[in-house]
Amino acid sequence: MGQNTLMDTDFHFPGQKSIYKGKVREVYTLENDILVMVATDRLSAFDVVMPKGIPYKGQILNQIATQMMQATEDIVPNWLMATPDPNVAVGKACEPFKVEMVIRGYLSGHAAREYKAGKRMLCGEPMPEGMKENDKFPEPIITPATKAEKGDHDEDISKEDILKRGIVSQADYEVLEKYTKALFQRGTEIAAKRGLILVDTKYEFGKTKEGEIVLIDEIHTPDSSRYFYAEGYEALQAKGEPQKQLSKEFVRQWLISNGFQGLEGQTVPEMSDDYIASVSERYIELYESITGDEFVKADVSNIHERIGVNVSNYLNSIS
Repeated sequence: MGQNTLMDTDFHFPGQKSIYKGKVREVYTLENDILVMVATDRLSAFDVVMPKGIPYKGQILNQIATQMMQATEDIVPNWLMATPDPNVAVGKACEPFKVEMVIRGYLSGHAAREYKAGKRMLCGEPMPEGMKENDKFPEPIITPATKAEKGDHDEDISKEDILKRGIVSQADYEVLEKYTKALFQRGTEIAAKRGLILVDTKYEFGKTKEGEIVLIDEIHTPDSSRYFYAEGYEALQAKGEPQKQLSKEFVRQWLISNGFQGLEGQTVPEMSDDYIASVSERYIELYESITGDEFVKADVSNIHERIGVNVSNYLNSIS
C-alpha cells in the first residue's frame, strides 16, 4: 500500500530556490516569487506525523482547499494561481503571519476540553457558563494560536498578547480578524447547502511583496476544520450524545483509545492496512460531503513522476 501514497518529495523544478517540509505539505520556492505547494498523503495528529500515509489524502485536501479558495476569492484575496496536478497548488510567495486564526462557532474539540477543565476564557475570549459540549456559541469566537515550528505544539494566544508582543501589527490584525469572520460566514453558508455545520476552522494569512494581505495554505478542509451533520444535530444535543463529525477527529479518537496523545514516552499505535483503507474511505466521504462532488481518484501508479511532469508543464507554460 505504501507505494501508492506520497510520503515525501524531492523535486528539482526550474528556478528552484528552497524547499520547506511541513507536517503534511512541502513547499518549493521558485524564482519570481512563485510557490509550488505539494499536499502529501502524510497524516498528522497531536502534532505528530503518523508512520504510514493515507491513500488519496493529499489529493482530497488540495482539491477541497482549491474549491473553497475559488468560492471565497470575491470576499478575501488569496495566494492561489493554479492547480496543475491533483496534489499541487501553485501561487504567489508571501511572508506568512506567525499566527493561525482559529475561529469557533461551537464548543468543541480543544475548546470543549478547556471548558471541561474549568476554564471560561480561551485566548482572552469569554465562554458563557452553562454550556454543554458541542453547543453553539452566542457569536463565533476567534482563538488564535502561534505557529509552531515542526515538532512543537501550536500555542493558544490572545489578541492582546499578539499585539503586545508585536507578532502582528494592530492594523494588520484588524484585517485578519475581518477576513476570518467573513470566511467563516461564507464557509458556514457553503456547509449549510451540503447539510453540514462548520463547527470551527483555522485560516492562515500572508503578505505579498506588494504588501497585500492574502489567504494562504488550506481552507475548510477536514484537516483544518471540523464539521457536524446538520440533520440530527439538535436531537443529539438534547440527549447529550456525541455529534457525528466530519473531521480528522475520528483519527484522534482512535489514537486516544489506543493510548496515544502525542505525549512524551508514548508510541504511535500500529495502523493496519485495513485501518488505513478505512481512513482513506472516510476522507473520500468527507470530500464528497464537503464539496457535493463525486471524488475522482487520480492515477497513483507513480505519483511523484506524475506531479513532476504536470508541474514542469505548467511552469513552462507561464515562463
